Amino acid sequence: MASVLKRDTAFENIPSIKAKTLRINLNPDIYGTFAEIGAGQETARHFFRSGGASGTIAKAMSAYDKDFSDAIYGIEDDGRYVSQGRLKTMLTHEMRLMEERISRKSHPDRLFFSYANTVATIDFSKRYKGHGWLGIRYQLDPGQKELDEIILHVRFKQNEARLQQETLGILGVNLIYGAFYKYHKPRKLLKYLYDHIDKDTVEIDMVNFSGPNFKDVDNRLMSLQLIRNDMTDAVMFGPDGNNLLPATVLYKKNILALRGSFRPVTKVNMDMFQKSYDIFIRDQTVEEEKSIVIFEITLSNLKASGEIDERDFMDRAELLCSLGHTVMISKFQEYYKLVEYFNNYTKARIALTMGVNNLVDVFDEKYYRHLSGGILEAFGKLFFKDLIVYLYPMKNAETGQIMTSNNVKVHPRMKELYKFFKYNGKVMDIFDYDTEIMHIFSRDVLKKITTGEEGWEEMLPEGIAEIIKERKLFLGKAAKEKEKVGKI
Repeated sequence: MASVLKRDTAFENIPSIKAKTLRINLNPDIYGTFAEIGAGQETARHFFRSGGASGTIAKAMSAYDKDFSDAIYGIEDDGRYVSQGRLKTMLTHEMRLMEERISRKSHPDRLFFSYANTVATIDFSKRYKGHGWLGIRYQLDPGQKELDEIILHVRFKQNEARLQQETLGILGVNLIYGAFYKYHKPRKLLKYLYDHIDKDTVEIDMVNFSGPNFKDVDNRLMSLQLIRNDMTDAVMFGPDGNNLLPATVLYKKNILALRGSFRPVTKVNMDMFQKSYDIFIRDQTVEEEKSIVIFEITLSNLKASGEIDERDFMDRAELLCSLGHTVMISKFQEYYKLVEYFNNYTKARIALTMGVNNLVDVFDEKYYRHLSGGILEAFGKLFFKDLIVYLYPMKNAETGQIMTSNNVKVHPRMKELYKFFKYNGKVMDIFDYDTEIMHIFSRDVLKKITTGEEGWEEMLPEGIAEIIKERKLFLGKAAKEKEKVGKI
């Protein structure tokens, strides 16, 4: 490893932005390029102003004109300039130039890097607050062939372009500094991105680490850190485990969302999904190719047993990903907040699939006492558009009665309100459900798994029991530690 990594004992307290840039500038090994589009050369400016920039900056550039940008980096397939694709193209192009133009023979210890951002700041109408992508591709060892990379997406909350530019510049410095000096602590690296930045000014809603020094980093856990650190309200990842930008995934899409613990995912969960999806795509307003299904887990659900058990979270994620689904983790305990979030990105059809017990909770006033307008305000936000609830029935364990929208028991004060939404087509029963699996609950399956009881395998979708056994999922920390000791 180069000397940059041997001096990581200094600067134990949070260094100033000038101190960070100066530390990098005075390191003889760190050398690279800055390419910034859309908000000025805000990050490079900090390095120039701190002094000694000639030891760090090989080139700093900004291609504002689209034709110039296309001439340098080519034309993106989607035609967008503020996108992850454009950022990656910039990083690849600039890093290639570094390797072509800087002689390794003359500079055997140089650690090359390419920093880039592509950003749209707030417009004159103030309607669009602005957002952007920033990232760094770099070496931590001069002989390193496969490069490390960190990519972020940010959303600005300030109402002046100048303030957003300043925030971007500081964020860029924090990213470059963290990439070289805190790479071995990726969780802390995320926190340090907000050094000298108020969290109310910018939201980080996606991050991806890749490369040899991040081979043990699971980006789904990094997504979870964004939520835990109050950096964003919701994160998403796809079946391949890579983090996704919610805005890109949800943009102008028809959305079907299922909320649950999925601990583990059961036959009932999949029956709810499949039967509601069949109804959803038959809707005349819904185009299947422009639709997405989201399996959502709330942060409060992850905290249900106290502090978040990350292994437990990963166990749930692995199963949902293995079934090919997109997963969202959110801070939206109330359904109306989830729908509000979706409405930020789409005006198309939104549907929620839930069980009868969940619907009863939706009509419980106690969940809306913090709102000045109470439950009416919440329902105005929940049902103000074409939202539909697909209701999966529940079998009463004591009487054997099947509970549907027609005989569900809501609070007497809520009966008339419920009838209004019911008879206006906002609640639709799922009729072709599987009566043979209605007794299955995730909590019962989990108990059987953890206590070693038999018979839980048949309660899960095909192939899921094998995955649980093979990867020893849901055993809990104590059991897994005991198993490790036994192997030793």
